[in-house]
Amino acid sequence: MTTMVEVEHLSKAFGRIVAVDNVSLSVKQGEVLGFLGPNGAGKTTTMRMIAGFLTPTSGTVRVCGHDVASSPLAVKSALGYLPEGSPAYEDMSVRAFLEFIAAVRGIAPGHVAKRISEISDQIALDAVMDRPIEVLSKGYKRRVG
Repeated sequence: MTTMVEVEHLSKAFGRIVAVDNVSLSVKQGEVLGFLGPNGAGKTTTMRMIAGFLTPTSGTVRVCGHDVASSPLAVKSALGYLPEGSPAYEDMSVRAFLEFIAAVRGIAPGHVAKRISEISDQIALDAVMDRPIEVLSKGYKRRVG
């Protein structure tokens, strides 16, 4: 089975505080992984390093075979990361937000409407596509994200 995420000897220190210490893991295609631990255990820091938003002190991260340090754009195009919270553009409609994200991700304009329709069907957004994000429930906001 294909390895989708591979983390080897990942560490992160903030000054003298070690937030993540020598973490190694691999996630194969179709597997689900959860990080459990108390506040301050390094869960968010680890996810930020995997997503390429934070540079590790040491270690390597590969997503779909791409090294986060040397190919960050390839990693970001292969990975979806939804941190706690909702999309930042709450005054936009769901449809407008998804069109904006499609443009940022480089989806060809001729394919945007079809792709948004497919995603909307998959995650049941049809009923809220033209509503402003700010009026949605927390569950719908997470789906939009």
